[in-house]
Amino acid sequence: MGGMIENFHAVIPAGGSGTRLWPVSRTARPKFLHDILGTGSTLLQSTWERTVGLAAPQRTWVVTGRGHVDAVREQLPDLLSDRVVAEPSPKDSAAAIGLATMLIHREDPDAVIGSFSADHSITNTGEFLSVVEQAAAAAAATGDIVTIGITPTYPATSYGYIETGDLLRIPDAPTARRAAAFVEKPDAATARTYAYSGGYRWNAGMFIMRAAVLLELLEEQAPALHAGLTRIVDAWHTPDRDAVQSEVWPTLGKKAIDYVVAEPAAAAGRVIVVPGDFGWDDVGDFDSVAKLRQPVPGEVHGVSAIGEGVDVVDVESRGVVISETGRLVALVGVEDLVVVDTDDAVLVTSRAYAQQVKEVVARVREAGRDELL
Repeated sequence: MGGMIENFHAVIPAGGSGTRLWPVSRTARPKFLHDILGTGSTLLQSTWERTVGLAAPQRTWVVTGRGHVDAVREQLPDLLSDRVVAEPSPKDSAAAIGLATMLIHREDPDAVIGSFSADHSITNTGEFLSVVEQAAAAAAATGDIVTIGITPTYPATSYGYIETGDLLRIPDAPTARRAAAFVEKPDAATARTYAYSGGYRWNAGMFIMRAAVLLELLEEQAPALHAGLTRIVDAWHTPDRDAVQSEVWPTLGKKAIDYVVAEPAAAAGRVIVVPGDFGWDDVGDFDSVAKLRQPVPGEVHGVSAIGEGVDVVDVESRGVVISETGRLVALVGVEDLVVVDTDDAVLVTSRAYAQQVKEVVARVREAGRDELL
């Protein structure tokens, strides 16, 4: 792992439809394929650029839907062709990460893997790499699952939390602590308690572990899923790959790796938390986009504009405008407004209601307007 730890493999799950970021994020082109923050790189490209500091291209894997393979390869020219793992349909993270891990383990039985979502934002890459180095060292030394717990900066109700326990004093991982429990997304009052107690971290869904350990826990906690993945991997390098995957994949359970592996492992005292403070955000909605993309010199005062040649007129307004059309967008006397302008749909909402954009997607689906999804 670039001199940090031997046999490290980075796994980038690139899935999900990002319904809270509609109409930019669509089923055919989800949020990870977009430069949603106006940085000059898509979220996927930014994730890849971070993993360069963790693993060489031959040890970097991307798991994505069959319909996104071409776009992923186009955006990541250094990604090796046999390191793209295509899913026939979305099955959540347990199947996706489990499949990649099983393929890695067949090649490298001593592998340590790290899973890093393709659609998150991290602003301090140096600190991120340092924290992952600790996590990988802890995983290699103990055989436990290691997760990175983000230090809360406000009482978020849209994230799960991890309750932390005692400091473990692991060589090369001095900040590692035992994970006491994973906690579901809390209500506002509970979130305030968690955020200001010092004993909880946000669950960013980053897991680092020996490949063999993950597969052992997967077989123990989800034997049907493990057996199905084994059938697929047994046929991976044969002419029967597509036929076997098409037969087996639809039978697999659709579950998150947190529920299948991490939570039971935490209950058994087998999860470690390494605290992280490197400017993390899951870019889950347009409120996150507005927070992450602050106005810069030369932009319209008070308004963040994202997109090529975005044309905005602002009269005493604040907000974020994302445009793919080149049309003029005028804001007059509005606060914290979000305007998203695409060729076939326009979204107008406020940052306070950004989480509810997914309800629009549900109504569009109910109306049978699949071409807009």
